[in-house]
Formats: sequence, structure tokens, C-alpha cells
Amino acid sequence: MSGPRIEALLSQMTLSEKIGQLVMLAAGFSVTGPIIGGDASGAVREGRAGSLLNVFGPGAVRDIQRVAIEQSRLKIPLILGFDVVHGHRTVFPVPLGEAAAFDPTLWEQTARASAREAAADGVALTFAPMLDVSRDPRWGRVVEGAGEDAFVQSLFGAAKVRGFEGESLGESGTVAATVKHFVAYGAASAGRDYASTDMSERTLRETYLPPFQAAIAAGCAAVMPAFSDLSGVPMTANGPLLDGWLRGEAGFRGVVISDYNAVAELVAHGVATDLAEAAALALRAGVDIDMMSGAYEQGLPLALQRGLVTLGEIEASVRRVLELKERLGLFDDPMRGLGADGAAPLMAAHRELAREAARRSAVLLRNRGDILPLSERPQRIALIGPLADAPTDMMGSWSGAGEARDSVTVLDGLRAARPDCDIGHARGVGVDEADESGPDAALALAREADLVILAIGEARDMSGEAASRTGLDLPGDQANFARAVLDLGRPTVVLLSSGRPLAVPWLFERAGAVLATWFLGSEAGHAVADLLTGRASPSGRLPITWPRSVGQVPIFFGERPSGRPASDGHYTSKYIDLPTTPLFAFGYGLTYGRVSYSALGVEPPRPRRGDTITVAVDLFNDGEHPAEETVFLFIRKPVARVARPLLELKGFSRLSLAPGERARTVMALPVSALAFPGPDLRPAVEPGDYEILVGPSADRAQLLRQVVHVEEGGA
Repeated sequence: MSGPRIEALLSQMTLSEKIGQLVMLAAGFSVTGPIIGGDASGAVREGRAGSLLNVFGPGAVRDIQRVAIEQSRLKIPLILGFDVVHGHRTVFPVPLGEAAAFDPTLWEQTARASAREAAADGVALTFAPMLDVSRDPRWGRVVEGAGEDAFVQSLFGAAKVRGFEGESLGESGTVAATVKHFVAYGAASAGRDYASTDMSERTLRETYLPPFQAAIAAGCAAVMPAFSDLSGVPMTANGPLLDGWLRGEAGFRGVVISDYNAVAELVAHGVATDLAEAAALALRAGVDIDMMSGAYEQGLPLALQRGLVTLGEIEASVRRVLELKERLGLFDDPMRGLGADGAAPLMAAHRELAREAARRSAVLLRNRGDILPLSERPQRIALIGPLADAPTDMMGSWSGAGEARDSVTVLDGLRAARPDCDIGHARGVGVDEADESGPDAALALAREADLVILAIGEARDMSGEAASRTGLDLPGDQANFARAVLDLGRPTVVLLSSGRPLAVPWLFERAGAVLATWFLGSEAGHAVADLLTGRASPSGRLPITWPRSVGQVPIFFGERPSGRPASDGHYTSKYIDLPTTPLFAFGYGLTYGRVSYSALGVEPPRPRRGDTITVAVDLFNDGEHPAEETVFLFIRKPVARVARPLLELKGFSRLSLAPGERARTVMALPVSALAFPGPDLRPAVEPGDYEILVGPSADRAQLLRQVVHVEEGGA
């Protein structure tokens, strides 16, 4: 229920002012879509805009809020939104990278730090976290989420919402979280951004809706529908899901904000003939705020005249927008914690967190002959490749208000960490273009070096929105350059930066070590140096299956069994030119230790529906270095009324082990977590046998297995 202040405002508003509260305009420093934002002060002064995006910083925020509260008729403050996706001024690892830490506490901490900086810069709302499950790394926006698994995305989304919003949006240093993109955007046809999606109701409910349910339970303030259609109905106009599932079944009480220009694009989708119809479809489906399309401002008055919408429907959305402003404390303090110097004074305090997050996000994929960590003796090191000294690329896509001058490159970090080494540097090639100096200088450095560190991969703008790729190879001439380096026969460590898995099996076969460094943010160089030198042991694990070839895509660990599983037989579910298995399984990642698993114990063996199953396993580090191990808990129901996935992730835990240390980790698995939608799509726990599988990744060959039998009765 809205309060008296909101009802009093609503009673004074003209139709134009009511619609204005439902309009979000772009103005300021960034372009997030096909329309360039400009000066929005006139619209604010006339009450034709209730929120803006891409305005931040003390001067700009004070100026535009003063227009709203001093020069507009009703003096209603603005909501100022910005893409604080993985950091504001301090840039943390891209979400796909940070997901590799498998640590909800870390995920919440980096969101909390990001919110503090953003709020100090006048931002009240962020368009994050992205909760799109994605099993197709061709899709550029895979970099913005936590990977392929609904369970991980659910934990990630809830942690980010808690971090952004704190205990209350009225607290200082918080921002409203907008979870996106509702829903199934990550299943875009052919991995092509904005393309259509189509899936069964079962897949939607089992895989794509649960992360949004978790974010709603965590208290997210806003939801953004996807650009795409789902089975022919554009999400911006999808009443059954926006009004039915989201507001009805899931109990969401916040604001729904369209994506950039999405309401007007209903005409291009072919479900509306003009802006009036588009505006009516979106409003009646449950979209409260029209971001930058002009459809509400231009179309809603016509839609009202034509009887396509009612004034009551418009006012319901206005109430929700004003309620969010009240929750944010904007009516009492329109500047809302804006710092005199913005976010800048907070940055120093967040550098160590950024370094820790970056260290824990990198994934060691190969380490032949224990080439890493680096020898403690002084060496001649050739640090070569286009990403060795690339401060802008270290930030990754959607790097908010981050600036390249604040990024530590690999060259900076390694020289600081090992001043005793002779570290030479040359680019050799560009990411996707020739380097003016050519490869000769880099190859000459490598030829004379004791160790080569090859920093290659994608540029930061090769993933993210509108950055889908048909291939998963190294762009430009990097493959030829890397082969030439490897042909020299020098010990070689590859630092592979990207916003997605890259299918380069030849590189993993030939390099001494490969560290997936994604885009690690402001402290990338120091973090990589910590890992290379052994000051920290790699602990990241893959949140997404790593394919051998783009031809295997989509590939994910939760596939359902085939009636003809892959085998040496001819008529089985396989390829004739490649194995069906990935290059690296979900959860894969090496440490400098050597951890083995034993003695899986599961109690009770015959649980009932209200029980909690205790799962315990022994770990032993018989390596010479410390290790931080991530232990994954999967289940499988071999026989059910509906065929179940080969593996379902239900938990994970992390354990630090010194050299020679043994330890036991214990995880709790409520029997209720075994529930799945039956033939009627209603979740229930079926009685019968369940496999409990524990190990270091989704590679079934490495998993320990026990069986429990869930009894018929129980709560």
C-alpha cells in the first residue's frame, strides 16, 4: 500500500506528469543503446522524466536533482541509474570470472563495495545482477552472468542483491538492484544477441526461473525484462510471465523497468502496429518504466484515448515508481549520500578486495611439470602478447565508471612482484589487428628467455552486449603468433583473457601452463603476479563447461540421458569427428597442491521427506604447496517419472589444506532440495533411489558415489 505522501502527489498530477514518472531518459557520460542521450534537464523541469541513467558524480547529480526539486512543479526527485555491473570506480572481475570463486560471501562483498562507491557518486539504482543462465558461449553476454547452472546463478543473484541493497535501501551506501534479463535471454537462438528464444515450460521452470525467484526472495527492488521474445511473445509484453509469474506466483512487489528502447521495439517484433499499441502492451503486461524508447510519453495518451489502457493501470505503475523513490529515501534526501568528492575517497579501501577477488577468479587449467609457481631464482622472463600491458582490457565489458589509468596491468604487477628478474616486454601482435612493430621483437625476446609468459585472448569489447561470436577461437593473428612462440621450445605460461571459454585445444596441449584470467579488473596485474609467483595458490573453478570445439555448443553438465548414450557403437549419440566430452568439465580447476578424495559418507541412508542428509568426504593434500579446494555436491535420480539430468548441483564447500594436511568437509542436503517438477510441473520429492556424488568437478569419472533411498512418508 502506498503512503499518504504518494497519494497526495498522485492527486495533484496531470496525465503528462503521471506518464513522466514512467519515463527513463539517458543523459550524461555513456551510451548503452542505439540512441545517444543528451541534455534531459528540460524534460525533468517539465515533469516528463522520473528517472535518468548515466548521470553520476557530485556536480552532475546536484545539478540535475536541483532541476527536479527546485524547478519542476511537483518537486519529485529523480532516480538516477547506472550500470554498476562488476564495480563502479573500482572494477572487480567480470561476473563470469568472479563466479569461478564459488563464494557467495565474496560476491556479496564486491557488490557492497560497488554500491558504496556508486551511492557516493549519486547513483541510486543499478542494472545488475544479470541472472541469465547461459550454455552457449557464443552469446556475448555470457560474460555478465554466473555461467550455466541455475543453482549457482541463484546463489550469485541473491548475494549480489544483498550486497547492493544492504539491510534497507534507506541506508547510506546502498543502491537498488535490477535483476535481469527476465527471462530465458541466455538461450538466444544460435547464441546471437537479441534473437528469439523457444523452450519447454519444464526447462523454463527448472532452469531459467529459479535465479529470479532467489533474487526476489532476497528483496530485489527492480526487474528488467529481456529484449528477446519467448516462444513468440516478447518479454516486454509478456503478461503471463511479468504479471502472472513475477508479480503473482513469485510475489514480486517492486518496479519493472524495460531494457533500452525495448518498448518501442515491440513494433519491430511484430506484435504492435504503432507506439500506442506497444505502450499499451508493455504497461498491461506489467512494465512500469519505459527506458529511452519514447513509447510511454508518445503512445500512452493515445492508448488511453483508444481504450487500450485505463488511467488506473497507469496510476498503478506510478505508485510503484514513487514507492521505490520513497524506499530509497529520495523524498527526504534527494542527494542521498552524495559525497563531496564522489566515490574517489573510497577507492583505496577497496583495492585489496579487488585484488583478492581477482586472485580467486582466475582458473589454472594446465600446469605441466609444475612449471608454476615461478622459480624463486632470478630469471630472464619474456612477457609478450597483446594483453600483457593492456590497462583498458583488464577492466572487461560494462566497467562502469572505472578508468584505465587505475588498472594494474600484468606487466606492472609482475615487475613489482619480481624486481630481481629481467622482464622484457613486446606485444608481438594485436588482439585482432597487426601490431606495427611486428612479431620479430617478441619472438627474439622469447628465444633468449628462461621463461615465456604469453598474454593473449579477446579484447574486452569482444564480449558483452551485442558481442556474439560465431567462433570460439583466438581472434586476429594470435593463433599463428602463439604457435610461433611455442615452436621455440621455451617453457611457456599462457595467460588467457576472455569473456567466454575459448576452444583452443592445441594451445592447452602445447603450453606448459594455462591460466584463465578472464578480465580481472583494477587489480588484475597484482593478482596475476600473486598467482604466478606462488604468493597465492590458484583456487578458481570453471562456472561453465569448456568445449573442445564450437561445434559442441551448447554443452553443459546437466544434460538428460539419451536412450542411446555415446559409445564406440555406430548408432549412438555422438560425433564422428570429436568426443562428446568437454575439454574441461564444469567445476574444473587446478591448485598448486595435489588433493585426493576418499571416504564419502552419507547419512541417513533412508531419509524421509522432512529430513536433512549429511554428506561428508575426506580430503588429503599430498602436494608441496597449500591448496584451496572447492568440493562439489551433485545428485542424480536414475529412475523418475520424468527423465532427470545426469547431474544436478546441490551444494559446494571450500576447504584450505596445507601440504600434507588431511581434513573432512561436511555438507547438509535437505531432502526438500531433491524436489523437481513432475509430469504436472508441480515440484515434489519423488520417493526412491538418489545418487549422491561428490568431487572436484562435474567429470563423473572423478566423483565418489553413494545411494540413498528416500522413503514414501514424511512431511
